[in-house]
Amino acid sequence: FLGSNIGNFDPDTARSFLAGVRQSMGPGDLLLVGIDLVKDQAIIESAYNDRSGVTAEFNKNILGRINRELGGAFELETFEHWAPYLPRESKVEMRLVSMTDQVVPVAALSRSFAFARGEYIHTEDSHKYTPGSFDRLVNESGLRRVRDWSDSKGWFADVLLRRHE
Repeated sequence: FLGSNIGNFDPDTARSFLAGVRQSMGPGDLLLVGIDLVKDQAIIESAYNDRSGVTAEFNKNILGRINRELGGAFELETFEHWAPYLPRESKVEMRLVSMTDQVVPVAALSRSFAFARGEYIHTEDSHKYTPGSFDRLVNESGLRRVRDWSDSKGWFADVLLRRHE
């Protein structure tokens, strides 16, 4: 389960997911999970609010999909990407902030959505872990850490897990 995808789950959902995987594992099975580790807030925020706009384009893609697939009328340029790091929750919250007061119809839903200037759409979370917080999550799921590997800066880790017998 690579790519830090576990970070997109809130902790309760991540715990349930891992417990569900554990139930399908045999005694010799292993699970490799990629996690994004807690690091300095400025580093995290600069990665999610990158100057080249890659993350903003990724985040705004949801509005484009609503337009294409549901007959929405979002004007992408009227929303700005913003991804603050919330240290108390150890997560980045991906947001699309309305830059103006606006009403956006979505044909497939037969309704419109009103946005005040500064109001945001919360599109995604990206949870960060310390080794200890991830170990607690793993242990509560009935798994245990076998081994882990990290990059040279300690920003990311791949963790090998097995059933706790």
